[in-house]
Amino acid sequence: MAPAPAPTAPHSDSRFGLGRQVRLDGPLRLDSGVALAPVDIAYETYGSLNADRSNAVLICHALTGDQYLASPHPLTGKPGWWWRMVGEGKPVDPARHFIVCANVLGSCMGSSGPASVDPVRDEPFAMRFPVITIGDMVRAQAMLLNHLGIERLSAVIGGSMGGMQALTWPTLYPDRVESAIVIASTARHSAQNIAFHEVGRQAIMADPRWRGGNYYGDNDVPSAGLAVARMAAHITYLSEAGLTEKFGRRLQARPDSPGGQKTFGFDADFQVESYLRHQGLSFVERFDANSYLYITRAMDYYDLAEDHEGSLARAFARTKARFCVVSFDTDWLYPTAESRVIVHALNASGAQASFVELSSPFGHDAFLLEAPELNRVVDGFLRAGER
Repeated sequence: MAPAPAPTAPHSDSRFGLGRQVRLDGPLRLDSGVALAPVDIAYETYGSLNADRSNAVLICHALTGDQYLASPHPLTGKPGWWWRMVGEGKPVDPARHFIVCANVLGSCMGSSGPASVDPVRDEPFAMRFPVITIGDMVRAQAMLLNHLGIERLSAVIGGSMGGMQALTWPTLYPDRVESAIVIASTARHSAQNIAFHEVGRQAIMADPRWRGGNYYGDNDVPSAGLAVARMAAHITYLSEAGLTEKFGRRLQARPDSPGGQKTFGFDADFQVESYLRHQGLSFVERFDANSYLYITRAMDYYDLAEDHEGSLARAFARTKARFCVVSFDTDWLYPTAESRVIVHALNASGAQASFVELSSPFGHDAFLLEAPELNRVVDGFLRAGER
């Protein structure tokens, strides 16, 4: 593992900001026109750079992910979120690759975000933090790679929001990316996805403890609103078939009723209700409500063709990167039709692109779960570029 730069001051929220962190002077010019400085980036690396620095792989995380893709999470103790894909003998292997994963700009695990300290006021930014975009996240990652001495990426890989970043990288830095793997993602956020995000944001802002985002002083966080936001979003990550198979209409077991029974009240009678409540409550222990607002807004603003006269094909005109696009047949958040739009644009631009739709009962979350076919696709694509 490459040596880490000296850590900077810890994140203002004591629950977060663990691990490796670097403070870069900047400024980082944001799409909003704001110049952000300094810029904190928290990250993890696995493996070592080879002699000609040609084996760097950047992995981009999704909305609620972080930099701990293949190492235990310091808050939850759980394995890294992509341990099935990254590790010894796996498709992304530290024996072959120097793997970098950075916490995205706006998040809450050590990178600059709303909980970071505003150097002008010496207090958390809260809602004074500038609104960000997916492009801003990519530019921050490029700053980190410059700091690490990495000029060119062998591959950039991501699923969901990470796929948006992976797709954006060759458009902003066409000479720095040899290949991109885009999994369960899209080139623009749909009205339906914006609507789901708005429900989550309104749940957070309706929580009396949100207080306009100024809750860092006493750590009395808007946990109820954030939990509801997570519950609503989590439904979109699953498939109807998967939910039916896992829970159906089965009732929740209780000490006095192992088989479950209706309470004729509003407790969690059904197993699926209990599952969603657990997802919501566990989420608030590792995520910041304001970060959720900022990152979902960045995703909603995402439209890769917008800065290229409305032409997605034109967005890829300057890159020579190879692309691998993967979708899942039960993903209704970013369905296969969205991936086909990307592939058609890549073909129209003359880019080298491969596409596969994989079958899975798990919906959008399939790329995070046991998916041997996905591992084979990623492994084959990476090895083809290493010949």
